[in-house]
Amino acid sequence: MSKLTKNQKLTAGLVEAGKAYTLSEAAELVKKITFTKFDASLDIDVRLGVDPRKANQMVRGVVSLPNGTGKVVRVLCLCTPDAEAAAKEAGADYVGLDEYIEKIKGGWTDVDVIITMPSIMGKIGALGRILGPRGLMPNPKSGTVTMDVAKAVREVKQGKIDFKVDKTGIVHTSIGKVSFEPKAIRENAKAFIDVINKLKPSAAKGTYIKSIYLSSTMSKGIKVDPKSIDEN
Repeated sequence: MSKLTKNQKLTAGLVEAGKAYTLSEAAELVKKITFTKFDASLDIDVRLGVDPRKANQMVRGVVSLPNGTGKVVRVLCLCTPDAEAAAKEAGADYVGLDEYIEKIKGGWTDVDVIITMPSIMGKIGALGRILGPRGLMPNPKSGTVTMDVAKAVREVKQGKIDFKVDKTGIVHTSIGKVSFEPKAIRENAKAFIDVINKLKPSAAKGTYIKSIYLSSTMSKGIKVDPKSIDEN
């Protein structure tokens, strides 16, 4: 049996197995059990009582995190020439159309989000095989296909993220960085859970939010009591 490292021993002593912590406790605890030398991402996993195989139980949406994600988000805006200036002013890292479509066809996908306009989706449809597997395909439901591309760029840069329940019924996303203050972590987590609750499918029966876990890159998960989300 392998020996526990010093950090693993510290973690084992801080997190009680099987205990559900309040969101406030978890926000402070996740910082204490993270020992990475870099600013680790803060992740949240929510298991839902839905069957994602059924269209009427799919949970997908967007949320604007009040304290941002802490990440530098690289945005490509594929738009018509008349919208390029506004997209650049809003903070888009790359702006254009045909030249970037050709780059993507050649394998370039060095961006985090692609925003475009409804009139351009016909050209982008052919890129589905490249963008789809990487989660980069623009979608009206996530707000990345819109006439107001400048607004969409600003929202993404300020901390707007999209999410979707996976085939196992879990929604997983990053809601910040470990360097965030506990208050900021709580606010981001609550904003995310609030949106999840609003998206509850009418067809979902029984317990909707079955479990919530908060963790950082390479840390163990901390179980959060769903009832504590609305506590101050």
